[in-house]
Amino acid sequence: MSADARGLDLTGSAAAVATYDQAIDHLIRFQPEVADTAAAAVAADPGCAMAAVCSAYLALMSTEEGAVAAARAALDGQRADLAALLPRERAHLAVAARWVAGDMTGAGEALGEISVAYPRDLLALFTGHQIDFFTGNAVSLRDRIGRALDGWPAGHPQAGFVHGMYAFGLEECNLYQQSEEAGQRAVEQNPDDVWGIHAVVHTYEMAGRIPDGVRYLRRREADWATGNFLNVHNSWHYALYLLQGGDTEGALAVYDRMLHPEGAGDVALELLDATALLWRMHLEGSPVGDRWPPLAAAWGRLLAPGFYPFNDMHAVMAFIGNGELDRAGQVAAAQAEVAAHGDPGSTGWDMTARVGLPVCRSLVHFGRGEYRSVLSELLPIRAQLHTFGGSHAQRDAVERTLLEAAIRAGRLDLAAALVSERLSVRDCSTYAWSKRAWLRQATGDEAGAAAALARESELAGAIRQAVAADPARP
Repeated sequence: MSADARGLDLTGSAAAVATYDQAIDHLIRFQPEVADTAAAAVAADPGCAMAAVCSAYLALMSTEEGAVAAARAALDGQRADLAALLPRERAHLAVAARWVAGDMTGAGEALGEISVAYPRDLLALFTGHQIDFFTGNAVSLRDRIGRALDGWPAGHPQAGFVHGMYAFGLEECNLYQQSEEAGQRAVEQNPDDVWGIHAVVHTYEMAGRIPDGVRYLRRREADWATGNFLNVHNSWHYALYLLQGGDTEGALAVYDRMLHPEGAGDVALELLDATALLWRMHLEGSPVGDRWPPLAAAWGRLLAPGFYPFNDMHAVMAFIGNGELDRAGQVAAAQAEVAAHGDPGSTGWDMTARVGLPVCRSLVHFGRGEYRSVLSELLPIRAQLHTFGGSHAQRDAVERTLLEAAIRAGRLDLAAALVSERLSVRDCSTYAWSKRAWLRQATGDEAGAAAALARESELAGAIRQAVAADPARP
């Protein structure tokens, strides 16, 4: 019996526990070394159950159906005497088994119970926080971490990473000032807290403070741009900033360099970002060259419809972007089979039946030019979109599709209402001002169109000025 770096007892040799602690250090920094280090902890002592659990969680957090076998193997490979394990360790094994069986939501709830009893269990906090992200549970993203904060001494070297997680939860609950402050403090304590950086970047995106976001990512580039799993996602945010400034060429350069460069692996969480960027450009009619075919091919290699429908949605976008409408329709048809005959106890079934299927159907309708059918699919479930995962910024791809479908369907009243809704909460959105300008022009309001274009130009100019202030580009 040994204690980990947070003072929690662990079953396993001293060498295994020390290596497990190294894995947790890599985990909270999103460093790729985490997988090998967790495996090394198991090799040092197959009876160290927490090392095996860490390996299982790592596989499951990929959101890929193909990784479930690796998670199951990690659990089967541990050699602990279950009767001799500590209650916390047995609880983790039960959580991992529950997730392997398909109940990601239930696993997240059980991890919350562990965190209440053991607030310094950093693996439980981190993994539960990621499940909240995968299930779009904004309140739990915030409050799971908030409940644990008092359990962390202010001087603990890993406490800052917990505050970085809390910052993201605050942002997803639209508490932007608090999120920025918490995220900035976390990153000041640990400059390599890429999740904390990511929280601040999200805050600037959602608050429309794009020039601040450009400057922040530039200033912190050395801390996030290499050596971690989040460098692709943070690069995606930078590309979104460039799009807001009208720099489509710059955004595509980021795509080619970071989001989906030649030889990129088939990693679902990275393909999401690549697809989301190209889809935004697709909606606006911006050419993207020959980038769709390799992206669609990558999705085709790893997609398992109905397992995690947030992935399904992005695969459908890629297939449509690549002109493969039949293939996109096949994904929706496979989801319909899951909804009709799948396991009602699985999170994938619940997400698919409630939200994933109508979203993917709406995209297929969009690809076929059936814009009123897009509205029929999306409007009834719009308030539930968050339940199939992702962040507000990521799910905005669906909202933009809805707005574009309203315009193309001739529902200019609905389109104007959606634009008004956007500008009411984010007056600094160049995208929303451009849509208002188009709508005002379409309805003969020349003065209103000119005013909207002037506002868009002003905001885009400020973004371009921030970009031009430093020639370096993430």
